[in-house]
Amino acid sequence: MVTSFQWLRWLTLCCLTLIFTSCWLFNSLPTLAALDDDRFDGNIFVVYAGNGSLVPPRFTLSESLKRETPTLLVYYLDDSKDCKEFAIVVSTFQEYYGRAASIIPVSVDTIPIKSSYTPEEPGYYYEGFVPQTVLLDEKGEVVFNGKGQVKFEAVDDVLREVFDLLPRSESVELKRRSFNEFNTELVQ
Repeated sequence: MVTSFQWLRWLTLCCLTLIFTSCWLFNSLPTLAALDDDRFDGNIFVVYAGNGSLVPPRFTLSESLKRETPTLLVYYLDDSKDCKEFAIVVSTFQEYYGRAASIIPVSVDTIPIKSSYTPEEPGYYYEGFVPQTVLLDEKGEVVFNGKGQVKFEAVDDVLREVFDLLPRSESVELKRRSFNEFNTELVQ
């Protein structure tokens, strides 16, 4: 005959085994974040571009327009495969133009649903696609509107016109400097 103490001991042992097995299995799985699916893994700029400084943006669209600063609006969803892949391109825009232009990622989930928007609101420029890249010049005029994963060079060409820079063919190629090269230059 099984006593209640033995039954309780057996149940406790089974529960602990289940808990430890679950923890071991969960920790032994590869990372659950994946670039090639439409699952929510967290903020795409942090997870996939390694750039937590993009969200929240430094300026709102209204503030950027008042400052008469060129503004790059990037509409995205955190659970979109295409947006996940595009996050590194947005981070590259910030790397090269972040001091001269306002880079404003806009999660389309945060756009309020209204019948109409003013030009100072991100919903005014959104056309229902993600990712969508809209570049406004210093006057607030749309000079680029790309849907989907646009090439860095396509936006860079327009940004060069906005900032009156030399075309890419006539200027030094933009290259990223690796961390080790940077350290070497500082030491020399």
